[in-house]
Amino acid sequence: MTPTLVIVPGLGDSGPDHWQSLWERKFGAARVRQDDPERPTPQAWSARLQEVVEATSGDLILVGHSCGVLNIVHWARLSGGHARVKGALLVGPTDADMTTTYAQYPGVRGMAPTPLEPLPFPALVVASENDPFATFERAQAFADAWGAEFVTAGEAGHINVASGHGEWPEGEVLLSEALHAWTPPEITRL
Repeated sequence: MTPTLVIVPGLGDSGPDHWQSLWERKFGAARVRQDDPERPTPQAWSARLQEVVEATSGDLILVGHSCGVLNIVHWARLSGGHARVKGALLVGPTDADMTTTYAQYPGVRGMAPTPLEPLPFPALVVASENDPFATFERAQAFADAWGAEFVTAGEAGHINVASGHGEWPEGEVLLSEALHAWTPPEITRL
C-alpha cells in the first residue's frame, strides 16, 4: 500500500496555489492546519502534527515546506517520531537562526533554535541555491545533521508560488523517487 502524504505547511498555511495545496488535492493527502499559522512554536505546532499523524491511518510520508520543515524536525525531537511515519520530504527549510528573516517574518523566531539531531526516519532535503531564508550551505548542514539525503533544486528561490513554483513537476519527480526508496521491498509498485 502506498503511504499517505501528510502536508505540513509553513507560515501562512501555504495558500491555494502553492504546490503543497495542489498536491493535497491531487494525491488526497492529509494536511496539518495550525491554529495560528503566523506564530509558530515548537510545542503548539508539534502537538497539531501529532494529532494529524494519530488521526491518519496507514503508513505516512511527511511533506514539509519552509517552517513546515521546522515543524517536522521539532516534532521528531519532541515526540521521537512515530512508527507509521516512514519518511519525510523536506523542501526549502527555513533557517530559524538566521536573524535577517525575523524582520520580514518575526514568527520564525519562535522556532529557533533549529534542531540538529538525527531524524528517526529517512528524509530527503530539497534546497535552493538562492533561498532567501536559508543559505545553501546551511540547508546542506541541516541535511547532514538530520541524517537526510540532500538534493539541490538549483536557483529556485524559496520553492514557493512567489518563486514560480505552483505545480512544481520537478518536486513530483523527487516525491516519486522518495516514495520508491521508502517502499518496503515486499511491495510491488507499478
